[in-house]
Amino acid sequence: MVNFILNPYSVKKKNCFYRTSNNLMIGILVVAILIPGCSKRDLVYFSDLPSSETFEMPIKNYIQPTIQPDDILSITVSSLNPESNVLFNNVILPTSANSGMAIAATKVSEGYLVDKSGFVNFPVIGKIMLAGLSKEQATEKMTNEIKQHVKSPIVNIRFINFKITVIGEVHQPSTFTVATEKINVLEALGLAGDMTSYGKRENVLIIREQQGVRKSARINLNNKDVLNSPYFYLQQNDIVYVEPESRAKVAETAPGNRYIPIWVSLISTIGFIAITVIDNNSN
Repeated sequence: MVNFILNPYSVKKKNCFYRTSNNLMIGILVVAILIPGCSKRDLVYFSDLPSSETFEMPIKNYIQPTIQPDDILSITVSSLNPESNVLFNNVILPTSANSGMAIAATKVSEGYLVDKSGFVNFPVIGKIMLAGLSKEQATEKMTNEIKQHVKSPIVNIRFINFKITVIGEVHQPSTFTVATEKINVLEALGLAGDMTSYGKRENVLIIREQQGVRKSARINLNNKDVLNSPYFYLQQNDIVYVEPESRAKVAETAPGNRYIPIWVSLISTIGFIAITVIDNNSN
């Protein structure tokens, strides 16, 4: 019979090694499980909308934009009097030797600037206050003024420099000039190429300046209730800021920190290999 003599110190050392390696392995597994879990987010707009039902909601939150200082307006006047049309539309007719040929009028002005006091300087009628009025209200006011000089005028007003700015976690941050004054935050994000995966859809900041007052509000694009928000439809010069998801995004983009995830993964892999090799050698 062969007697095996066990060294208590070696047994204790080996057991200690196994406990240490097991703890390290458990730690690596916990980190590997938690890191993907932290990145799980709701990236779906209006994720609380029913998927199998038709959803209807009356539009009650659209507010017509009002004319503000520094706006540029296109104001055109049509009437039965050609001379009045030329006068009020600020155009000149080029001279020509052949007066029998129809010559198109050349437009001189690209729009009317609303000055700091809210006035527009319009031909014949002079300065007229338009700031604070909607497009329809301004059209009615201009029509009443021009009626004193021309019979049955037709006045059309539109914004030329209606612009919005989208910045932050979007693919193409920029300032956009839009052809219509009715634009919502989703359309604005579409112009900017939509949010990146880091964009906080549940906390979008809207900054608005109106009548000398700067306001801000945060909206949640994961929630269908945002469709009724007064900030869902944008006003001219609004700023839409999409915040990054977490400090991890800021740290990742900071100089020298963008390679941290790679180093963490590399160290974890090396640690796992080292434990495996040592364990095999100990056997």
